[in-house]
Amino acid sequence: MIAIARAEARMLLRNRLVAATAVLVPVVFAAVLIFTQDNFGGASIVAALLVTVVAALGVYITATTTLAARRQNLFLKRMRSTTASDASILTGLLAPIVLINVVQIAVILTALAITGTAPQNIPVLIVGVLATEALFLGFALCTAGVTNSPEHAQVTTLPVFFLTFGVAFWIALTGTEDLAFVKRLLPGGAAAELIIDAWNGIDAGAAISLLLPTLAWVLVSFVVATQLFKWEPRR
Repeated sequence: MIAIARAEARMLLRNRLVAATAVLVPVVFAAVLIFTQDNFGGASIVAALLVTVVAALGVYITATTTLAARRQNLFLKRMRSTTASDASILTGLLAPIVLINVVQIAVILTALAITGTAPQNIPVLIVGVLATEALFLGFALCTAGVTNSPEHAQVTTLPVFFLTFGVAFWIALTGTEDLAFVKRLLPGGAAAELIIDAWNGIDAGAAISLLLPTLAWVLVSFVVATQLFKWEPRR
């Protein structure tokens, strides 16, 4: 697994298109939001938007593209003929993507805290970020199962990307006082609210109630992925 992860990290950084999607675009987006945070209602709102978009770009789209590419060039098929387990193969491929994204988010949120207000509940904020990472990782495994090629990933990832960003933006604009159940039930909604409330300060009981919908989506996505994911090129 470690050898696979090291090789994947090198390939990720050498591929300009994937590297731009995973690293450059999220950083540019983050810089714009941080410098205009007052227009969005403050640091907590911007934090939720940043985590959602950076994770969607850096984990969801990048992981979907990577898995489709590795399937197309028969890397996945070759690896399955070795002694490596399915779980170790996928972990080795996806761990560098997630690790890079987590570091990105940590740096971005630190910059946001310095330029705006500091988060009031850092442990819950960390939980919210990790839950969002797991959510998009599950979605990536599902989407990769219906993605024929890396180029096709630019199309297949759009519905989930726009849905999750739209929900986060909806919450950022209107809060959760109205239609709270609907907003929390939609993918990414509860995670965005958890990050906002963690930044503003939230107790453990309220945090758990917001974490559960996200964990439910994570569970559903991984179960669906076991049915959709393909190891050999799609026809």
